Amino acid sequence: MAATKVKEGLTYKGKPLLRSGNKIFYGNPEDKYIVYIQIQETTKIIDLEIGTEIVVQLQTNKAPGHEKVIKSAEREGLYEALDLGEFWLTEALEENA
Repeated sequence: MAATKVKEGLTYKGKPLLRSGNKIFYGNPEDKYIVYIQIQETTKIIDLEIGTEIVVQLQTNKAPGHEKVIKSAEREGLYEALDLGEFWLTEALEENA
């Protein structure tokens, strides 16, 4: 598999964050695991859309389709989802190091 170069950009705790619409991918694409976050519902506060219903999943890069999902949970805010995803990702990468 060819190495994927991630552009310099937004990071969280040293790992890249990539956003496409209501989807956020967290982690290095060449690692065995990544975190997938999907914003299901938002609420508008003044002029800012805030994610209120978030699905967070720990996924493997090595399996196809639905078999990719290792863990899944729902959270009420983006920070809670990202914090949980970062914990799962760190734990999974340490176990397989």
